[in-house]
Amino acid sequence: MAERSVGSSEANGPFVTGRTQRSAALDSIDLAMIGILERDGRVSVRQLAEQAHVSRANAYARLERLQRDGVITGFGARVDPRAKGLATSAVVTLQMEQQQWRGLQQALESLPEVVYVALVGGEFDAVLLVRARDNDHLREIILEGLQAIPGVTGTRTYLVFDELDRGR
Repeated sequence: MAERSVGSSEANGPFVTGRTQRSAALDSIDLAMIGILERDGRVSVRQLAEQAHVSRANAYARLERLQRDGVITGFGARVDPRAKGLATSAVVTLQMEQQQWRGLQQALESLPEVVYVALVGGEFDAVLLVRARDNDHLREIILEGLQAIPGVTGTRTYLVFDELDRGR
């Protein structure tokens, strides 16, 4: 029988909604398995079991529970955005009318260049990571995409010169 890779399912959509529905607290084995998967989402279940010092059946059962309970929300590949032709990145802060969050969420889901969104408290209401082909494309995303969304009252754009991805 061929060995199945753990990271064979697709990641969730761009937004995390709701809270994790855990039925029990995570124990040290769960945390060890999560750490292994964070370092290598393509690890086989056999290797996961060996590294976590549990049987393969136990690893399968725990992995299924962690996914079912929403602790593990998906698997995916990390891709250099420049390899996809997205050489310009920016962090964009958004100010919005508070009652417009649901409409904003739907509008942001329709913009593939917006790769990360966090609703925050403070001077602004949301922080976005935007990937674009170049500065002209970024300007188009900001002016014609983000600022055209009903309820958005202001944006600030910060160009990203370099990134440190601790997950790599």
